Amino acid sequence: MGIYLSTPKTDKFSEDGENGKLKYGLSSMQGWRASMEDAHAAFPDLDNSTSFFGVYDGHGGKVVAKFCAKYLHQQVLKHEAYSAGDLGSSVQKSFFRMDEMMRGQRGWRELAALGDKVNKFTGMIEGLIWSPRGEANDQIDDWAFEEGPHSDFSGPTSGSTACVAIIRNNQLVVANAGDSRCVISRKGQAYNLSRDHKPELEVEKERILKAGGFIHAGRVNGSLNLARAIGDMEFKQNKYLPAEKQIVTASPDINTVELCDDDDFMVLACDGIWDCMSSQQLVDFIHEQLHSGSSNKLSGVCERVLDRCLAPSTAGGEGCDNMTMILVQFKKPIVNSGSTSTEVPASPPEMAAKESNPAETESN
Repeated sequence: MGIYLSTPKTDKFSEDGENGKLKYGLSSMQGWRASMEDAHAAFPDLDNSTSFFGVYDGHGGKVVAKFCAKYLHQQVLKHEAYSAGDLGSSVQKSFFRMDEMMRGQRGWRELAALGDKVNKFTGMIEGLIWSPRGEANDQIDDWAFEEGPHSDFSGPTSGSTACVAIIRNNQLVVANAGDSRCVISRKGQAYNLSRDHKPELEVEKERILKAGGFIHAGRVNGSLNLARAIGDMEFKQNKYLPAEKQIVTASPDINTVELCDDDDFMVLACDGIWDCMSSQQLVDFIHEQLHSGSSNKLSGVCERVLDRCLAPSTAGGEGCDNMTMILVQFKKPIVNSGSTSTEVPASPPEMAAKESNPAETESN
């Protein structure tokens, strides 16, 4: 069957929700790909003052993306830095924590449960045999060591991007590893709040080469077209280097901005969308859809983006990937949190503006 189907799967998983500060809609579609390897998380009320959204684009399999969708927000929530108000540190530590949790017998078993039917059954049997007795399911910070036939499991060879947005009061924290992307619309102008981590970027190339890797045909060691990802343990085997200096690292870029009444909405999406539309093109398209009044559901806007990006055939490659998109619309006025807020850069976000402008001149 290869990596593409003979006809695309256009069934969509869509969802909508809201609270007093925002509305969101999301949609995902398998498309032409032989399997669905994207995952996502949407928690408008992670706690009583915080919202969490994330997109995860798997490669080499679906299990790492699904693992992140299940556990990453839990790790953010329970980290000591989170309760102290340091959202950036809590999410950064949680990216690295995903790699740690996927190792060993417990990691193997959890990944098996998220995999195909054969692995699920094997993982279930091993769980009955090897998992510690009396373990409480609601203790999300208790990742106990397990003995077992996979206790020396070094982690998955498959991997996933992770692009996460956390909103607390008027503070927006974006963490990204890989080429999924977060974009905000400010007075109709698209600003990238994340950077696509491709191997040819100078800072990525330098780390890859120093760690003993190489780049061939735009790919790390000739195989992976990303420089940062969760999972992909074969690129993280240098015992003399810390996690952030491995050939491929889970270390996210953290970008913190202050929301204001000029902010219309933000988008998180996997590269299946960005391969087909630039940041500004997508922002313009969403504005058109919102102003046309053709749907009162934000998930409907996402669905139309997916349909627009889907290629008519697999001949060109673009528009043939899995597609996942989350659209978050801010309710006005955006409440200023005053002195309780962590200091954030002035708006519009300078780094984001500089990074987004060159991309917007590219043709679709």
